[in-house]
Amino acid sequence: MEQAGKKRIWGEYQKDIAEDHYFYVRSCIRQTFFPGSETTFLRILRDELFKDVFEDARHTTCTGIGYHTDIVPFETTMTIAARHFALMTEAGYVNFVPSCVTSFGIYTEILDTWKHFPEMEAKARDFLWTATRREFKVPENLSHTSDIIYKFRNQLAASSKHHLIDKNDGKPLKVVEHIGCHYAKMFPKCGIGGAEFPAVLSGMVEAWGGEVIDYPERRHCCGFGFRQYLIRANRGYSMSNSKKKFESMQPYQPDFIVANCPGCAMFLDRWQYTIAEMEGTTYNESGKGIPVLTYEEMAGLVLGYDPWVMGMQMHQISVEPLLDKIGIIYDKKDKYLGSKGQYIGVPQQPLFLLQ
Repeated sequence: MEQAGKKRIWGEYQKDIAEDHYFYVRSCIRQTFFPGSETTFLRILRDELFKDVFEDARHTTCTGIGYHTDIVPFETTMTIAARHFALMTEAGYVNFVPSCVTSFGIYTEILDTWKHFPEMEAKARDFLWTATRREFKVPENLSHTSDIIYKFRNQLAASSKHHLIDKNDGKPLKVVEHIGCHYAKMFPKCGIGGAEFPAVLSGMVEAWGGEVIDYPERRHCCGFGFRQYLIRANRGYSMSNSKKKFESMQPYQPDFIVANCPGCAMFLDRWQYTIAEMEGTTYNESGKGIPVLTYEEMAGLVLGYDPWVMGMQMHQISVEPLLDKIGIIYDKKDKYLGSKGQYIGVPQQPLFLLQ
């Protein structure tokens, strides 16, 4: 009975992920922080998995940061989401796939609100019609892009060029996975595995040969927190959250961190530089910091994609030590080439974080 109960509870934290025909919406901040990740996602789905993915250039921000900082009212956010659903409906799609974890949380909150308060959906429909003369159907399936990669993780493993294995000793790479709060903590049953045991990233890591590291602050926030970071005087709170995580994972000496939220990936990457400059502290034995990857970049490396084509030179923490461990061949000089192959120069080197 105990085992049956565990299976039943675990079953409640699984989700239906659409098989194909995705209406894809990009992330505002991801395009700024790690623009190659979204391109990599589309390449994987179209060229590796042969899926139908549709984009609409008229898609706009979901207002997530403005909404969560109490600048944009819920009615406005709700109407903008309704417009996005209308674009999906007009294109003939029913499976809505946002790239941003905050957007995923926004759409989830709105759909849950409409489920329990249908008068709010009616209000959104009225606002949308008044403003744009558009109508919409509610998505039949809402999945985050990390859900999609997770769903096809074993299929991608079958066509992989590399594994998350240290080529020097044949041992699995030690990986810290970090789940965005807006993916699992706001509506736990809308994320694979819930808030405490989300499997969306650990499932990828294990399928591709890596070892997931459990450590005390595994579920602690990265520190972004919108209100914490957007107000300069509060940024110490943001950095202290990340510092707490780094100190907690440091004894396990992870080979890299992977995150499914664009903000989390950026802060766990950039704050290592900030802490090193402020305190002279780095969190691995080499003094180069712990590389931080998006899950698309992790998948791309496994599939043999060129790290610089994926835009991994955008990271503050150098990824070369990780590439060398996996055995990925890359050209060092290509790291500093622009999109048209022109040399763009080497950035100024930090004082304490070795490159």
